[in-house]
Amino acid sequence: MRQHIIDVARSLMTHKGYTAVGLAEVLSTAGVPKGSFYYYFKSKEEFGQALLEEYFSEYLTRVDALMARPGTGAERLLAYFRYWQETQGTDLPEGKCLVVKLGAEVCDLSEDMRGVIERGTAKIIQRITACVERGAADGSVHPDGANEAFAESLYQLWLGASLMVKVNKSTESFDKALNMTQRLLR
Repeated sequence: MRQHIIDVARSLMTHKGYTAVGLAEVLSTAGVPKGSFYYYFKSKEEFGQALLEEYFSEYLTRVDALMARPGTGAERLLAYFRYWQETQGTDLPEGKCLVVKLGAEVCDLSEDMRGVIERGTAKIIQRITACVERGAADGSVHPDGANEAFAESLYQLWLGASLMVKVNKSTESFDKALNMTQRLLR
């Protein structure tokens, strides 16, 4: 039941955002009584934390699988960013990045949810950093010794591209981000 509530709300919030989705809508769509919600979550804020934690857990599992594939560090990084382009460039809510959708909104509402996003994005950057380090070791990436800063810059580039895709309603920003990523990896 707990997972069902999270899954239903994730789909709703991916479309509308956190504050636009009320508890009544979540419960109605999930087909569960209010008491069931409060059995699993003390508040909407605690629920938001659980939603984000679940998102990061699933997302990091996918990232780990992508970055474990055979290939150079650069090839693994490009596979990850192509995955990002494919999943974030569609109108389908499944697989959408909740950092992009909810980040700015919930960071101002809840210190606890902001903390979940901060820890989750740090783990993503750690994975990218590990790939950069592999690439530096195999000669396919040249971060000039600043592996973590290089990884964080790549992540920020793609977060910005994701926002511009939403603003412009065009995936052109992903094409530009991929082109820039390829140039930076040389």
